[in-house]
Amino acid sequence: MYKTERSSRTFPVPTRILTNGEFDPPPQTAEQRSVELRTLDLADRFSRSHGMNRRRFLQSAAGMATVFLAMNSVYSPCFNVAEAEASEPGVADKRSAELHDQLIFDHQLHFVHDEFSFEGLLDLREYAAEHWNPQIRGETRSFEKIRFKNFLREVFLQSDTKIGLLSGAPSDVKENWFLTNDEMSRARNLINAIAGSRRMLCHAVFAPGQPGWIEEIDRAVDELKPDSWKGYTVGDPLSLSKYPWRLDDEDLMYPVYEKMVKAGLTNVCIHKGLVPNDYLESYPLWKHATVDDVPKAAKDWPQLNFIIYHAAVRPLNDYPKELLEQFQRTGRIEWVSDLAEIPSRHGVKNVYAEIGTAFAGAAVAHPRHAAALLGILIKSMGADHVLWGTDSVWYGSPQWQIEAFRRIEIPEDLQEEFSFAPLGGARSEVKEKILWLNGVRLYGIETDSARAVLTDRLAACRLGSSEQQDALLNEIDRDSDPV
Repeated sequence: MYKTERSSRTFPVPTRILTNGEFDPPPQTAEQRSVELRTLDLADRFSRSHGMNRRRFLQSAAGMATVFLAMNSVYSPCFNVAEAEASEPGVADKRSAELHDQLIFDHQLHFVHDEFSFEGLLDLREYAAEHWNPQIRGETRSFEKIRFKNFLREVFLQSDTKIGLLSGAPSDVKENWFLTNDEMSRARNLINAIAGSRRMLCHAVFAPGQPGWIEEIDRAVDELKPDSWKGYTVGDPLSLSKYPWRLDDEDLMYPVYEKMVKAGLTNVCIHKGLVPNDYLESYPLWKHATVDDVPKAAKDWPQLNFIIYHAAVRPLNDYPKELLEQFQRTGRIEWVSDLAEIPSRHGVKNVYAEIGTAFAGAAVAHPRHAAALLGILIKSMGADHVLWGTDSVWYGSPQWQIEAFRRIEIPEDLQEEFSFAPLGGARSEVKEKILWLNGVRLYGIETDSARAVLTDRLAACRLGSSEQQDALLNEIDRDSDPV
């Protein structure tokens, strides 16, 4: 019998749903528990051929392949993985090396400023370690884990992420903003200077209704030169805000859209979905998290791109199996399908879906559900309107999410029943569009400029030793003050 203490395990892919702090996760399911036990069985068998103990094996590329094998055996095949990747030394490492130069553009990245003191985010990091990303289990409780230095380490040195978009979130309490617009701009400029490439982009957050919000937009345009905008129609995502708003409010928003168009900053990223589990009773602002305000705004402002974060996914507030059964009965995923159908129903081409947290949660909950989510978005919106994102650094390194996406395939029965096209391999046209091509197109980055990140200073450091990586991070820590 295997020990049940969580401290005895180190899984490279999570086996429970994590929350990003904006919804409550459901308990672990029987299927997720079966994945854990199956992974341990396989790891005990395969680790011997690698000359490793089980813990070290599960931290390797072969160990990650082992988890996907276990998930396939429990849920039915959803991930492209060969047993040889887990059982034969060198096979998984060879695959990883072959994918090392794949460009990946993460549209949702976070860290917090040096004076940030809201304890709830530390609770989130601890929850992630316990239930979703055991790679960070046992770390000291510290705000340093969600600040700039560790952000650089986990995103750019411990994952295949090549380009990132730094985001923030407003709060009704000014001290609880993750980063101010100035801090995001400084961090972007510093990272790009360190790397010697355009590796980092940044948002400017706009907060309609808050004092001075329009003047802040003007100042951001003139002084900070953001790459795009970020807004939360619910106002403050972590509390019952005094400042909810709608995208289609002509009096409030349309003069601001005019400013955005005039400035040439036409990507408007909007947080949607992720309301509390009992939102009908506890969250009177829940309608502001739906996409019913997107069609009119998109139609009235074709000059703008409305990029809906989290694909508007409602929280996984039922057992994943029940959600999957609901999809198989109806062909729909609530709120996600509403978003996906906007282009065909309203004749617009400027609405996009970003999949941060939505894909991660679904892949852990039930891979068939994750496959269905991707199928719905791609079928209705087109692969050229879906964007990669991970909501890191809240969850630790995003590498497991990258691997899950590279490997996932829509099962043949779902392809046939719902007319979904296959996703293909790690470098398929569909996945390349989602992972980076759509992003560089929307942000006007030339391909040669994008590929410069493959040979910049951070790329070289990622290939170096842990001592070299620490030296670079310590150099940054001594010589710079990004926030």
